[in-house]
Amino acid sequence: MSHQVYAFEPPERFVAGTVGAPGERTFFLQARGGGRLVSVALEKVQVTLLAEKLEELLLEAQRRFGVDLPETAAVDTSDNEPLDTPLDEEFRVGTLGLAFDVDTATVVIEAIAVGDEETEEAEDEDEDELSSADRDRLRVRLTPQATRAFIDRAKRVVASGRPPCPLCGQPLDARGHLCPRHNGYRR
Repeated sequence: MSHQVYAFEPPERFVAGTVGAPGERTFFLQARGGGRLVSVALEKVQVTLLAEKLEELLLEAQRRFGVDLPETAAVDTSDNEPLDTPLDEEFRVGTLGLAFDVDTATVVIEAIAVGDEETEEAEDEDEDELSSADRDRLRVRLTPQATRAFIDRAKRVVASGRPPCPLCGQPLDARGHLCPRHNGYRR
């Protein structure tokens, strides 16, 4: 079975964004460049973890390789624009991979499609590696500055959802909230 690799090295734009009302949002990673537009769906927690791990990767690259990192406030490339249209989901992300390329001083992000074997136990590690190679993937290569801008936007996108309950931390819903800290009574 053939697979598609959507490579943007570098993209003109790479962002995390959402479609839908808070509580019912669908999260996307979107890359644009060279006349192409690729959108892949993922979970909110994946966007959160991606931003956190990219932050850690940049700090580690600075510590180990002396990479110059822009300060958060120094990044003036705030992208607050909505996702580009048409918004056609290429695939749903199952696995995210990160790497730092020392030779080019760039961050490589790879989003790999969910595979059938993720719902079943893989019997053999070699079989799992082979099946992972047969999945669609989105690969982008970003400068540290572009990575910092992506992190900042991803954090804003995640934070723009429903506010958390001050007692339990779960998202508040406009229709009410069954708070475990109040033994299930509505707040």
